[in-house]
Parts: sequence; C-alpha cells; structure tokens
Amino acid sequence: MTSAQVDKQDDRSGNEAVGTAHGAAEGEGYQRGLGARQIQMIAIGGAIGTGLFLGAGKAISKAGPSLILAYAIAGLVIFFIMRALGELLMYRPVSGSFSEYAREFVGPFWGFVTGWTYWLFWVVTGITEVTAAAQYMAFWTHNDVPQWLYALVFTLILYAVNLISVKLFGELEFWFSMVKVTAIVGMILICAGILTVGFSDAADTATVANLWNDGGFFPKGIGGTLMTLQIVMFAFLAVELVGVTAGESKDPEKTLPKAINTVPWRIAVFYIGALIMILSVVPWHEFQPGVSPFVAAFEKMGLGVGAAVVNFVVLTAALSSCNSGMYSTGRMLRDLALNGQGPKVFTKLTKSGTPLIGTTVSAALMLVGVWINYKAPGKAFDYVVSFATISGMWAWIMILVCQIRYRAKADRGELPQSTFKAPGAPFTSWFALLFIFMVIVMMGVDKDSRVSLYCAPLWGLILGVSYLVLKARNPDNKAFAKRS
Repeated sequence: MTSAQVDKQDDRSGNEAVGTAHGAAEGEGYQRGLGARQIQMIAIGGAIGTGLFLGAGKAISKAGPSLILAYAIAGLVIFFIMRALGELLMYRPVSGSFSEYAREFVGPFWGFVTGWTYWLFWVVTGITEVTAAAQYMAFWTHNDVPQWLYALVFTLILYAVNLISVKLFGELEFWFSMVKVTAIVGMILICAGILTVGFSDAADTATVANLWNDGGFFPKGIGGTLMTLQIVMFAFLAVELVGVTAGESKDPEKTLPKAINTVPWRIAVFYIGALIMILSVVPWHEFQPGVSPFVAAFEKMGLGVGAAVVNFVVLTAALSSCNSGMYSTGRMLRDLALNGQGPKVFTKLTKSGTPLIGTTVSAALMLVGVWINYKAPGKAFDYVVSFATISGMWAWIMILVCQIRYRAKADRGELPQSTFKAPGAPFTSWFALLFIFMVIVMMGVDKDSRVSLYCAPLWGLILGVSYLVLKARNPDNKAFAKRS
C-alpha cells in the first residue's frame, strides 16, 4: 500500500478500502512477474531448507523415531498458519503483507515491529546461509580457496539476480527448489527400494520395525520429543514467504490458494515421508548431531557418491534461503518506507520494478555479517544467529492475530468476507498461537536456545525507542495513527 493509499483510506469505507489484486500491485509499483509454476515451487522450497537437511540429525538424536510425530503435529500448525495467511491475502494481496496486516488490524506500532523484525530475520538468515554455502564449497576445494571469497561471490550473484527482475528471482528459486525436491524424492525411492527389494549394504538391517524396536517409538520419552519442537519449527521457517510474493504474483487469486493448499502433502512427503524411510533403513541411534541424516543414510547404504550429492543439495538449500532473504528484505524495507515507518530512500525502484536501495542495504549488511563470522565466529555471533528462530515465529504470531481480528470484523459486516476462508478459524488460529507459545517456553527451558529469548527484549527496546522518535518527529503522519 502506497503513501497515497494510506492518505485516502480514512476517507473511504471499509469495503471501499479493499483494493483488487491488480490495483494493489499497481499502487505499490511492482510488476507481476511471478507465474503459477514459480509460486508453486517457491511455496514448496520454502518448506525445505537446511533445517531438514542438517538440523534433523540433532533432532533425531534427541527424540528418536518420535520426531516423525513432532513434524506431523507442527506441520498441522503450519497449515493452520498458512490458511490464516491465505484468508488475509485473498482479502487484500499486498507485498510486505505481514507488516501491512499488523498495521491494519493491530496498530501502527505492531506493523512497525513486524516489518523490521521480519527484515532482521532474513538479514540474519542470509548471513548464516551464505556463510554455510561458503563452508560447503570446502568439500570440493579442501580450503584451497578462502571461505570469504565464496561468500562474497555468492552474495554478489544473488544480489544481481534480485535487482535484474522479479522474474529472474522466481526462475532461480524454481530451480533451487527443484534440486531440493528431487533430492528428497530420490532418497525416498532409494529407501523404498532397499526395504522392498533389498539392495545396498543396509539391506540386512533395513526394516520398518526400526521405528519402534530400538527403545520404542519414544526412546527419550515425551520430554525428549517436546524439546525438539524448536528445531522442528525452525525447519519450517520461510514457509510464509509465499505471502511476500502476493504483490508480484500474476494471478494471486488462483496461484496463492493453490500453493497454500499444497502445504499438507509437502509436509507429508518431504518431512514425514523422508523421515519414515530414513529411520526405517538406518536405526535412529546411528544419527549424530551436526551430521546430515541424508549423508549418514547414504554412507550406511554404501553409496559413496551420496556425500557429494547431499553436499550439493545443502549448498543449493543455503543459496535458496539467501536468495529468498534478498527478495524479502528489500520489499519489507520498501513497505515500511511507503508507510512512513522507514527512510523514504527505500521506496526507490529499478526500471524493472525491484526495490533498489532496500535490497542493496540488506545485501551490504549480509556481507558485514560474513566478515564478522570470518573474523570472530565465537559466541557473540552465535547469539545473533539464535535470534532468527524467535524473530521468524513473530511473523507467524502476527499472521494469526491479524486473521482472528479480520474474521471478527468480517463476521460483523465491517469488512468483506475473504474468498479463501481458513477452515475451523478462529479456533484453529488460537490453537496455533498456543502451540507457538509452548515452543517459546521450550526454548526457555533449553539452555542452547535460551539466548534467543534474551535477544528479543533488547530488539523490542530498540524498536520501541525508534518508533517513539519517528512519531515525535512526524506527529501528523497518518502512518502512526490506528486505522479504523
């Protein structure tokens, strides 16, 4: 929504304030360059990242086969979140949707907090992912090339891609996602072949009974399973990215609901299906923290090429995440600037309709983070990285709160009903909120992730002071007035 749209909103009724999908895009200045094929793969890729390819190893060692149940329950919650987001998107599809909805349904301060927090989430994620990508390259170069050089090259390439056009971003993300999907489907098929036909070195011990024979389905107890929920939720971060593409989708009324409705089978196949197969072929106690379960499974099967294949896949996953970060940070900064809650310089677009300054500043910060990680990869940097999980979940919290408030207004006739209602809402949204808060409590119990909860109040204080300063300087700016 542009500044002009904000100024006019007070003079229009609730129904009139709802723009069409095309009108919203024209007002924002973006080009609708993302087609159905790209939106679908962005949605699929958003649910598959290093959290699955690498993080699952630690989670398996903590919970055993019961991790499958943790992913299933968390996946259901993610579906509730995405359907809540879908309802809002069909009410009013705009780029930078989370902060815009928070601004409308909760208040200008919360829109400010959501926009800047989601921006920070992707900057921090971009820093970690581009650094991880550089580390993965050492598998082939054996440290003959400095790590910082790979990080620099990857960042510059993805920066250029995001500035050229949104269509090129979508195409690159399409192929990144295709690699990840192909790798998981390939792993599932190989494991199925071992279980049924009986080839490879793992054939003698491969059996579905591995899911319950070695200490039962809950070998570490219910408590061990609960402690993995934070790892599980981290793996799902970025699934909401499809909402940021709303303002640049060619046909959002068709492509976005279709992409969101694929969430259940994506989770069923790529997470639950993959884990069932891997844990059937390789007993859970053979997996170690910090080691990809995919790599471990290939080694157990005696497939030497597996390590190289998985390394390529995790490299792709890291670059995909950084690519998404480049995309979303520029749009979040521009959304904040258009609403008077960020520097006006961030509103500038290239001729192809991409946010120039916002993307450039975000990319520069990612480079600074890579330098910090190279010079001082100690606890201080780890504390910043740990903030990614809590800041990412903040977007989910605001999506759910906004959907609950929107539905209440729509039911009262104050706003038009969405064409894509969330099933079971608002009860499913309340359930998802309670689940997220339970995960936050679990983060507080776990000493390894507790630091992220220490960072959150500090970030909140910075945002609170910044908001008050901006409001004091611009007391008449409608960006700081709650919308009716």
